[in-house]
Amino acid sequence: MLTLINTNRMTPPIAPIGLDYIASALRASKLDVELVDLCLATDPEAELAAYFRSRQPELVGLTFRNVEDCFWPSARSFLPVLERDVAAVRAATDAPIVLGGVGYSLFAAQILERSQADFGIRGDGEESLAVLMAELRGDRNWSRVPGLVYREGAVIRTNPPAWPPSVPWVSRRDFVANGVYFQRGGQLGVEGKRGCPRRCIYCADPVAKGTTHRLRDPAVVAEEMDVLVHQGVDVIHFCDPEFNLPPQHAQQVCEELIRRNLGDRMRWYAYLAVVPLSDRLVRLMRAAGCVGINFTSDAAHPAMLAAYRQPHRAEDLAQAVTLCRRHGITVMFDMLLGGPGETPETLAETIAVFQRLDPDCAGAALGIRVYPDTPLFAQVLAEGPAEDNPNLRRGSSGPVDWLEPTFYVSSALGPEPARRVRELIGDDARFFPPQLETSSAAPAAADDHNYSDNRTLTEALAAGQRGAYWDILRRARVGR
Repeated sequence: MLTLINTNRMTPPIAPIGLDYIASALRASKLDVELVDLCLATDPEAELAAYFRSRQPELVGLTFRNVEDCFWPSARSFLPVLERDVAAVRAATDAPIVLGGVGYSLFAAQILERSQADFGIRGDGEESLAVLMAELRGDRNWSRVPGLVYREGAVIRTNPPAWPPSVPWVSRRDFVANGVYFQRGGQLGVEGKRGCPRRCIYCADPVAKGTTHRLRDPAVVAEEMDVLVHQGVDVIHFCDPEFNLPPQHAQQVCEELIRRNLGDRMRWYAYLAVVPLSDRLVRLMRAAGCVGINFTSDAAHPAMLAAYRQPHRAEDLAQAVTLCRRHGITVMFDMLLGGPGETPETLAETIAVFQRLDPDCAGAALGIRVYPDTPLFAQVLAEGPAEDNPNLRRGSSGPVDWLEPTFYVSSALGPEPARRVRELIGDDARFFPPQLETSSAAPAAADDHNYSDNRTLTEALAAGQRGAYWDILRRARVGR
């Protein structure tokens, strides 16, 4: 028997979609699997201890969704919680411990070493966990397990990532208590694909999920969404990094949702690239139930778009707003401010252009998390010793540990870049401003769109609002 543990405690809660998918695959392989969901536990530590008093699994898997909250200057790391959970499991059972999840896959060897777990899986877990169970019961040839990270004496070995070319997984979505998550305001996700071939300089998705699109059958995607609707979930979020890539697959998913009349029974949100975007796709998305799009817009100044390796231009952003307004879809623009080459002039132009474009809301995030194996990481290393790099912001001194939250903020923006951004935004309620850095013991009041322990968001969810968290926060700010 294999026990899966959701270690994520972040609130509002996010249903652990990966565990639903993995459980379906393991059950199809005739394996027994159980869940300990610490996110839903009143007392996570007590529940974990109580579980192992009555269970002795062969393998324990811990999922690690987020390394941190991904915002500067809050920079809240979730690694200490994972370390405590691994230690608690170790004290309660002799079963080997395996780590997985997107957050884990970004720092696979480092997190294995720091947490003192036995194994880790970088990439997809559906097939790998079944193979690992077979090896535990058989020859224990760890080299056969896709994506496995393991110890060989004092050395940590890493097998090639588990990124199978096709992802035909089917999920009944009955392993996780999705209905409870939804009642508590948690987001429920669906994957239409994994992987991304784009090379945006900062993005960790290709690192964790692969550099090619690995598509699911649109009929399977629609069937899964139908299952969630029957469980009482009528607001869903696509987890795809860019729903509209490739465009043909996005259209096929929408057509399948329309064929099943799901657009009349649910609302959904998605992340999209700014280009390519056609009137046909936006029209199909709306008919299929889409009510909100979060565009990977990043910037508007040509120099910054080039720095981020974005193919769109300001006129493409304008076209995206036009198409969404035409078909009644709410528009969120995600901005990334302070990247390589950002100056006061490029910053001012980006904000001015976004204000003219009039999205429903825009997240003015300042600072870019530097993840290993990304183009931004290579660029930072080329700039010289990281400890002396004036563009890096972190919460500690001494040698740079990339596992700890480390952000790139262009030093050309001066000593108070967040204040500069806020002055440019002014009182424009459409923008979620960056949080001010503060030297006082008390943190600055948070009015950004960091969802972790967000009081405004939590109160809105308690009052019954449902939807993408950015859309709920937008309604709280602008009232529309």
